[in-house]
Amino acid sequence: MLTLAIETSCDETSCGVVKDGREVLSNIISSQIEIHREYGGVVPEIASRKHIEGIDVIIQEALDAAKVGFKDIDFISVTQGPGLVGALLVGLSSAKAIAYGLDIPIVGVNHIEGHICANYIQHRDLEPPFTCLIVSGGHSYLIDVLDYQEYKLHGRTRDDAAGEAFDKVARALGLPYPGGPHIDQLALEGNGDAIDFPRVFLESDSYDFSFSGLKTAVLNYLNQMKQKDEEPNVADVAASFQKAVLDVMVEKSFRLAKENKRSKIVIAGGVAANKGLREMMEQRGKDENVDIFYPSMELCTDNAAMIGSAGYYNFINGKTSDFHMKVMPNLGFLD
Repeated sequence: MLTLAIETSCDETSCGVVKDGREVLSNIISSQIEIHREYGGVVPEIASRKHIEGIDVIIQEALDAAKVGFKDIDFISVTQGPGLVGALLVGLSSAKAIAYGLDIPIVGVNHIEGHICANYIQHRDLEPPFTCLIVSGGHSYLIDVLDYQEYKLHGRTRDDAAGEAFDKVARALGLPYPGGPHIDQLALEGNGDAIDFPRVFLESDSYDFSFSGLKTAVLNYLNQMKQKDEEPNVADVAASFQKAVLDVMVEKSFRLAKENKRSKIVIAGGVAANKGLREMMEQRGKDENVDIFYPSMELCTDNAAMIGSAGYYNFINGKTSDFHMKVMPNLGFLD
């Protein structure tokens, strides 16, 4: 089965063709990062306009790259939420128009579930059950994946998401947007034990995350250095901050895996591209005999292929949408 997938939740216009949920025939991604970097973050109105300008071209590129035509497509998969309302509307409107014109089904996809499914594309043999850590600019979740459409939520962020904390600390350090990759790179040059930033584990049995206090601790440290007229070691700050974030995420992930007797931990979302996170997970996995899975760099970012994979599993389980479907910018996981 072939699905044409469309993803426009934020600042990437992406379209692709996916076969049977796991084989990517095309995955075209047009990023707006360079445009938004000038403003230090995503400007929603600009993002929407850029999606409008590029969506038709990207759809055609995806079909051409897959060497298929509209007549070969069995159904449409499209991101319904969460995301920027104007950006989501561009993708959903295009998807509805194509589905209506071709008289084929349309499937609304939860963007967060798409990130999980990116791993099914990367690892063809990966099957549930497994523990999954989802970390991105706007979301942090820790879940038990029981089956392709069955999830149990154990933890989520109570304030700043991990990626959001990375971006805010990066801005304070004078690093370009998006800040996560720059923090990750700079951390390689620093000492992660140089500064004792707090590890926020919350209640003893909690799987939730909280990074707001850690972010504030970093900002306070930088302000104190400025008041003393001292120059902070930026690499040490980056490394120490990153280690404080990763220590909590890794510890809670392995604790949940042990509690549920899972031998596999899957990382998903934009922060899954973090090299420090991958290395720490893999080392702990070797120590505890747990297999670690994560997508390629391209599949960590927002992309249509992961939406196509999630749409496929929705479709074969009878979860289709209608033309009254609306965008849901605040859609949570399991909502």
